[in-house]
Amino acid sequence: MACGLCVEPGHFTLEERPVPSEAPDGWVLVDIAAVGLCGTDYHIFEGKHPFLAYPRVIGHELSGHIVNGPDAGELVVINPYLSCGTCRACRRGKPNCCTAIEVLGVHRDGGMCKRIAVPRANLYPATGLTAQQAAMVEFLAIGAHAVARSGVGEGDLVLVAGAGPIGLGTALFARLAGAKVHLLDRSAARLALMADKFGFTDTHRVGEDILTGEAAEGFDAVFDATGNATAIEAGFPLVAHGGSTILVSVVKDDITFKDSEFHKRESRIIGSRNALAEDFQRVMQAIRDGHVPTDAIASEIVPLSELPNRFASLVEDREHLIKVLVSP
Repeated sequence: MACGLCVEPGHFTLEERPVPSEAPDGWVLVDIAAVGLCGTDYHIFEGKHPFLAYPRVIGHELSGHIVNGPDAGELVVINPYLSCGTCRACRRGKPNCCTAIEVLGVHRDGGMCKRIAVPRANLYPATGLTAQQAAMVEFLAIGAHAVARSGVGEGDLVLVAGAGPIGLGTALFARLAGAKVHLLDRSAARLALMADKFGFTDTHRVGEDILTGEAAEGFDAVFDATGNATAIEAGFPLVAHGGSTILVSVVKDDITFKDSEFHKRESRIIGSRNALAEDFQRVMQAIRDGHVPTDAIASEIVPLSELPNRFASLVEDREHLIKVLVSP
């Protein structure tokens, strides 16, 4: 089978490997139906991911069909976070930040291929969803988890910095929680997409004074989905007194802030990593209920065979793309 392999930064190719025919005890074979390309995959291609060793078969936004057993043929969403089950985080119900976590497509080879083996506990029935919708659940769950971590709700004023897919998911679920959502990005084109396709009309370009009008006193929650250390640091002064910064993106850099400003606000900094099973379920229900416009999210479906020739251009053109799906 052809597997999408990032050999080193800037070099993506297809490599032939045997199709798995057996799975370990407790694991299940799944034929991949659709794969979402994520900012993580773009960062891997660019050599910017802090947790990855090359070469790596990428792909962690996955849907597929169970190969055998009583539920053979069932469409499932794959949770790509493989946790140990025994560390302190796992024992406390936080497998998303397991101390020995392995994420498919990052710490171990992912699902950019015909078939993979996955722990059965990491499969969620995608009842009522298409294969393409099911492949969108994981990235949306990251935003849903961040919103759940933040505690924002009805009437809160929220700023999401970074209007890429993760920022979009965060904004959608903050809005579903009842918050008033503003978006901040350096790209006018991306902000226009957010307004046109998803109805986020309170948008701001980087460099504008956004502490005006209803936001004159700052935002109750500032979510960073930029993956940029400078942007994260610029977000701290935008937090209202009593508010929170939620770091959804991850960077290699050290992050600094002025302690006196942090303390006088009684601020919180919240790290949000991956997602929990309940976040996946929340996203699937929101899609079923029509609260997530998946048709607007899907920018293009690319056959895996074309991806080696397209990957670099997709990375360059991501300002104008929301979610590219790959068909293996």
